[in-house]
Amino acid sequence: MAAMETALGERLWLAGGDAMCPQRGALEHLTSRWGTLVLIALLDRPYRFSELRREIGRVSEKMLTQTLQTLERDGMVHRDAKPVIPPRVDYSLTDLGREAAEQVRGLALWTDLRMAAIEKAREEYDAAKA
Repeated sequence: MAAMETALGERLWLAGGDAMCPQRGALEHLTSRWGTLVLIALLDRPYRFSELRREIGRVSEKMLTQTLQTLERDGMVHRDAKPVIPPRVDYSLTDLGREAAEQVRGLALWTDLRMAAIEKAREEYDAAKA
């Protein structure tokens, strides 16, 4: 297992040159500020754009659009545009997106459970640096 983790680490963080390895790019999309929130929200149910924006909160229309397009390109989000007036577009997770979202939600839940320890560590660090 350690060898596999080292190889993954090398692929993600030690990519040669200026080119970013594809795994790192995908990981950044999944764990970006808005990507994480979009994935977690879509675990519950499909959303229309305006509903998703309200659910997430404080995200600009431009950033939500970019995030959804990026996640759609990566195969995580499905965009269903219905030919009606007014236009209706629903966003949902693909199977790949659901798998990724469950992993991201696990990290978010762990962070919530361990926040007291994280805050304590920050305080100790700041006190030692002062």
